Amino acid sequence: MTTAKPIPAVSFQTAHTGISTKPNEMGMREMQERAYNKRGEQYLLIKSPPASGKSRALMFIALDKLHNQGMKQAIIVVPEKSIGGSFSDEPLSKFGFWADWTVKPQWNLCNAPGPDEERVDPSKVRAVGQFLAGDDRVLVCTHATFRFAVEQLGVEAFDHRLIAVDEFHHVSASADNRLGSQLADFIRRDQAHIVAMTGSYFRGDAVPVLMPEDEVRFEPVTYTYYEQLNGYEHLKALNIGYFFYSERYLDAIEAVLDPTKKTIVHIPSVNSRESTKDKVKEVEEIMEHLGEWQGADPQTGFHHVKLPNGRVIKIADLVDDSDPAKRAKVLAALKDPAHRNDRDHVDIIIALGMAKEGFDWIWCEHALTVGYRSSLTEIIQIIGRATRDAPGKQTATFTNLIAEPDASEAAVVGAVNDTLKAIAASLLMEQVLAPRFTFTPKDRGPIDDFDYGPDGYQEGQTNVGFNEERGQFHFEINGLVEPKSEEAVRICQEDLNEVITQFVQDKTALERGMFDEEVVPEELTQLRMGKIVRDRYPELSAEDQEAVRQHAIAALNLTQRAKTLAGGGDTEDGEPRLNTALIDGVRKFAMDVRDLDIDLIDSINPFEAAYSVLARSMDANILKQVQAVISARKVKFTPEEAREHAERALRFKKERGRLPDINAQDAWEKQLAEGVAAFARYRAEAAAHG
Repeated sequence: MTTAKPIPAVSFQTAHTGISTKPNEMGMREMQERAYNKRGEQYLLIKSPPASGKSRALMFIALDKLHNQGMKQAIIVVPEKSIGGSFSDEPLSKFGFWADWTVKPQWNLCNAPGPDEERVDPSKVRAVGQFLAGDDRVLVCTHATFRFAVEQLGVEAFDHRLIAVDEFHHVSASADNRLGSQLADFIRRDQAHIVAMTGSYFRGDAVPVLMPEDEVRFEPVTYTYYEQLNGYEHLKALNIGYFFYSERYLDAIEAVLDPTKKTIVHIPSVNSRESTKDKVKEVEEIMEHLGEWQGADPQTGFHHVKLPNGRVIKIADLVDDSDPAKRAKVLAALKDPAHRNDRDHVDIIIALGMAKEGFDWIWCEHALTVGYRSSLTEIIQIIGRATRDAPGKQTATFTNLIAEPDASEAAVVGAVNDTLKAIAASLLMEQVLAPRFTFTPKDRGPIDDFDYGPDGYQEGQTNVGFNEERGQFHFEINGLVEPKSEEAVRICQEDLNEVITQFVQDKTALERGMFDEEVVPEELTQLRMGKIVRDRYPELSAEDQEAVRQHAIAALNLTQRAKTLAGGGDTEDGEPRLNTALIDGVRKFAMDVRDLDIDLIDSINPFEAAYSVLARSMDANILKQVQAVISARKVKFTPEEAREHAERALRFKKERGRLPDINAQDAWEKQLAEGVAAFARYRAEAAAHG
């Protein structure tokens, strides 16, 4: 049997306060109240994790816009029909609100027959037109239906309406994204109100969700994973693990699939290298591993499997699509509202391309995914299936099984790509789960509601403040460049994780940072991150670009350094530290350095901590081969890199009053000098050929 070996993993212990699920006198949870407080904004962007209650938050806001803000109607737009159920009738007044949420059956177009996308469905587009012409207040439809309706009816037909776009990360500013360009048209016309909601605002590609000039119009409401998980009543821990396996995943799955845990298994796409190419046979084999098949329930379509201990478990198969009626029966049984709070309704769900975004099964304790998922958004959505709070559920786990690179393969670097991507995902999840950072220059003074330790804020010292309730750190950093423009301030407050996403998914940065022993950290922190920020935000001034770069690298490196210093989440007696590990690590780092400055932060390799874990779990032979290939492939300086080095050298001269010395002991200073020399060579060559 193949065993599964862990690679960089994330563990989050919650503070277990119950705040995020406790309703106020109007029946609103903490996140919903925060969003409702901004209900008067014309353009609202709600960034909040899966399972935090965004659907209900929208109901509260939409009702206020309809009754008190002069909006004629509300149109709720969801990416697929299955998510439309999240906006069904809710008796909100029962919990203290001043109105109920109702959607007339004919206006929930997600319940109408027909495909989600494929071709335009004329009856649904016609229904949108009829709705706009009538007196009813709320319509729910898919992104596809809405796109076609806007194309046919025109943007002006939606004047004085609220348009609420769920799972907003599906939108893109790309010219190919129709919904994205239509939203830009709505903003230009400025006659509708828009509420955008997303559980994972990074798309994982270079195309922004909105153009900066449109995005700056939106008022953000941000509710972090840290706040949500800490505020749960039942869930005490979230564990995220990536595992290598060799040979077949169907042999390795035994080691990680625990039939006592409520689990969603996402099997690999048939096109992936993990797949056996026979998805139906894979489901059968997983069931055989678990026990003896006892037949299928005629009512639900769930398979009954008898475990070796005699217990019979129920398994829902969403993979076999050979009989659409059979799969529809299983889906209907999973969605049956009568069983929503029944923990024993089903035990394991096996899916392929389903049971992800918007799929609501509160009892899910384990999301087990086979094969690497290229989109971080998809990973966050899958993890979100397991992070709902439910009675008796103390731990949520995400496990990703990935095929181990084979040392005998000629293209070992190609085979290790999935591993690097898994590491990137691991780094990003650490960032997503970490408290938020607020950075200011040295001696700027304390911020209200932050605890600066037993001695309080000390002028002239390295100060670190923490706000436990909001899960936020305040760091003072010497030499920090502050953002000047409104857009740069917004990016530093709201979008650092999007910048970090792009950086850790940058193949060159990741490969060099992990495997090139000669890499100088500033190559990554200053040059690679600098290039990403410039390419991503070309409209910002050079000073604002540097401010964004510094804020992003500080957030990433402080999390990584704190994780290393925290050294795990248990106390001496083996009990969990209730989420103090990262905070302790950050404080320890702050105490260890007498003066926290941006040069020190830039001198930390962001991938160092991840590499040390990888080195303990990856075959030493493979590690050596990867290192050799990456070192051999390294080009000394491209013309663009030489120019970047020369620009950094000018900044060095401005700060120190001299140019970098090619004979310096400091590796970064020496490299800057070499870059200046290379830049001079390239210029001389260009002049000679000019």
